[in-house]
Amino acid sequence: MTFIKTRNLQLSLLFIAVLALSGCGYNALQSTDEDVKAGWAEVLNQYQRRADLVPNLVNVVKGYAAHEKDVLTQVTEARAKVGAIQATPDLVNDEAAFKKFIAAQGQMTSAISRLMVVAENYPQLKADGMFRDLQAQLEGTENRITVARKRYIDAVKGYNLTVRSFPSNLTAMVFGYKVKPSFTVENEQAISTPPTVDFGAPSAPAQTVPVPAPQTMTLPAPVSQPTSPVKAAP
Repeated sequence: MTFIKTRNLQLSLLFIAVLALSGCGYNALQSTDEDVKAGWAEVLNQYQRRADLVPNLVNVVKGYAAHEKDVLTQVTEARAKVGAIQATPDLVNDEAAFKKFIAAQGQMTSAISRLMVVAENYPQLKADGMFRDLQAQLEGTENRITVARKRYIDAVKGYNLTVRSFPSNLTAMVFGYKVKPSFTVENEQAISTPPTVDFGAPSAPAQTVPVPAPQTMTLPAPVSQPTSPVKAAP
C-alpha cells in the first residue's frame, strides 16, 4: 500500500511538473529552437550551393578574360575564406563565430558581383552556353539564399522573443536557452530584394546629345544711294 501511495505521489508530482513547464514556455522554447535549427540548416545549404558554383564560374570567365587577374583572385580568395570556416549548426550559439561567417559570405557576394561586372565587357563570354547555365544557377541560388535568410530571421525573432519574455525567460535560464544572433542589414528591404544577375539584356549605349549645326547669318545687301549732280559754281 505504501508503495502504491508513493508511486501515485511521484506521478502526481511529475504531472504537476509537466503542467508547470508547459505554462512556463518550455514547449514554446523547444519548438522555436527547432525552427531556428531548421532555418539555419537551409541557410548553410544554400550558401554551400553557391560556393560549389564558384570554381566553375571562375574557370569559364578565365577562358575569356584571363588578364582580369585581380577580380579572379578576389573571388578565389573569398571562397577560400568561406571554406576555412567550419559551418555547423552550432554557429548560431556562438555570436563571434556567426559574425565571422556572415562577414566572409558578404565578401563572397561582393567578389562575385565584381566578377559579373567584368563579364559584361566580354560579349563572347556572355554568349557562352556554360556561362549562361552557371549564371542561371547562380541567380536561382541567390534567390534561395534570400528566402532562407528571411525564414531564419523570422525564426530567430520568435525564439528570442520567447527567451526574453516572462515567464518563459525563467525557464530559459533554468535550461540554458540563450538569445541567438541574426542577420543585420542597414536597409531591411535588402533582405527581400535579391541581387539581380542578368546577362541577357545588352548594355544600353550611351546617349549622345546632338550638337546643333552652326547657323549662318545672312546680312542684307547694302542699298546704293543715288548721287545728285554737282552744280558748277557761277
